[in-house]
Order: sequence, then C-alpha cells, then structure tokens
Amino acid sequence: MAKVAKRTFSLSNKQADFIDTKVSSGAYSSASEVVRAGLRALQERDEAMERWLREEVAPTYDAMKGNRRRGIPAKKVFAEVRARYQARKKARA
Repeated sequence: MAKVAKRTFSLSNKQADFIDTKVSSGAYSSASEVVRAGLRALQERDEAMERWLREEVAPTYDAMKGNRRRGIPAKKVFAEVRARYQARKKARA
C-alpha cells in the first residue's frame, strides 16, 4: 500500500454501527477498509457527475443557447407536469 495518512473522524452511532456490521460480516477486514471503499465510491460518483456535466449538460446548453427555438417554454413544461400530477392523483383516488 502507498504512504498512509492518518486521520481522526467523528461518526454518528448509525455510521459506526454500519462500519462494524460490514467488518463483522467478513466483507471487509477493517474499519479503514470500509472507509476507503466508501471514499472510492464517492470519488467515482463525483467523476461520473463531472463527466455527465462535461459530456452531456454543457453541449446541450451550448446547443440550446445557439438555437433558442429548440427550447420549450417553462410555462408549457410546468403546465404539462401539473396535468400529469393531477391525472395520477385522480387515478389513485
């Protein structure tokens, strides 16, 4: 393993119990391993979000800005959402 940096953290009882359960189950050999796995998952999620913003959101924004006629007026979108909500609400009643 690479150089290890020691840190001290405070956890809620629920978080500490979660870590202890993971270690007790044998899925992880130590609390540090659980925390490292959680940090890796957080890094992967952040990277996926950045990739989505860069590869999908930004190009879509640029395309919309270049041709505003492609957009749908907010009033129309909200009217459609409200209509769908009302229909679902009515169907459940």
